[in-house]
Amino acid sequence: MLGGGALVTQVGQRLRTVTDAAFGAYDLTSQQAAVMLHVARGEGSPMRLAAQVGTDTAGMTRLLDRLTAKDLVVRTRHPDDRRSVVVELTTDGRALVPKLAPIFGQVSSRLLYGFEAEEIRELTGFLQRMLANLGDH
Repeated sequence: MLGGGALVTQVGQRLRTVTDAAFGAYDLTSQQAAVMLHVARGEGSPMRLAAQVGTDTAGMTRLLDRLTAKDLVVRTRHPDDRRSVVVELTTDGRALVPKLAPIFGQVSSRLLYGFEAEEIRELTGFLQRMLANLGDH
């Protein structure tokens, strides 16, 4: 029988596999889709995007390179700081964004199928505490 940490890891891995498969029809990974959604909400800083999707600077560079190659995002110079870049959606990216959030919702519904609202609140609280426990100290 798996311990709690191993079980959380296994759920996370399975969730990523299922979510990535769901985005396969759009030739995206779940991380790429998440980046696009954050950019659509006005988050254009690569550093902040990296924190939002749980990757490092090198990983974000790779994600943005792949999304740029697919003509879904562009990097432009920050208007107030020439050393910085801003990530923006292309026309194709803006057209795709409305299709992405529902996929995350469908996967979440599948993940939490059969749970009562109170159980979901409790689970959310437990997971938030776990993240806080593992946060930077």
